[in-house]
Amino acid sequence: MSENTIAFIGGGNMARSLIGGLIADRHPAVGLRIAEPDAERRDALTRDFEVQAFEDNATAIRGADVIMLAVKPARIADVVRELAPHIRDQKSLVISVAAGVRCADIDRWLGGESPVVRAMPNTPALVQTGATALYANEQVTDEQRDLAETILRAVGMVVWLTDERDMNAVTAISGSGPAYFFLTMEAMQAAGESMGLDARTAHLLTLETALGAARMALESHEDVDELKRRVTSPGGTTAAAIGELEGGDLAGLYRRALQAAAHRADELGHELGDQ
Repeated sequence: MSENTIAFIGGGNMARSLIGGLIADRHPAVGLRIAEPDAERRDALTRDFEVQAFEDNATAIRGADVIMLAVKPARIADVVRELAPHIRDQKSLVISVAAGVRCADIDRWLGGESPVVRAMPNTPALVQTGATALYANEQVTDEQRDLAETILRAVGMVVWLTDERDMNAVTAISGSGPAYFFLTMEAMQAAGESMGLDARTAHLLTLETALGAARMALESHEDVDELKRRVTSPGGTTAAAIGELEGGDLAGLYRRALQAAAHRADELGHELGDQ
């Protein structure tokens, strides 16, 4: 991958996290370019990563093997149409991290028959612990699939989807998922404070417990149901708490919440595709 030139359209948080991950993965900074209209942000990117940053999109993508679309979903149609002639001439691989924007719509804006990979990363990519799902259209070669996977692996784990419609479920689980855990941590901290703990103690205990539980689940060969059973002694304190949570239909609440997120993701796909 070190021989490939990667151009980012948009220099926001996701682009910064990917650039930082790629450089940490020993991709040469000279092979990374960014198009960013904000001068202050361009200066920060150049200073922090020693990469080339441009105001003009077409200049940034000139000769690039990969073009990462990291702009707001509402702007992506205009950006892609503007760059379409250049992308087609170069036969660049296009990777989009714009939430809800479908491969078919990007390909249509490009004029058709272009290799497009759709990526759904999440915000923990900012600390190189992201979870990303990828979907490739039929024009993407095996070599380009490997390249897309290598780029996104720089900020965490990667899974491939065979049906783009599954991206709605991915959005509901991992794309929006960090917020659910933040909400749970917020509720646990508040409960701890209500029982007399000071805010800092409740905060630290909650966060370290969340981190430890996730690490145990990742490193264990058992599923989470078995891990839960092992720490829930009959008649004990954990069983008392689990009883309250299950009595409140926590599983049903999560199911309805994720279905609502997936439904909204599907709606956004149609809305953005109509641009």
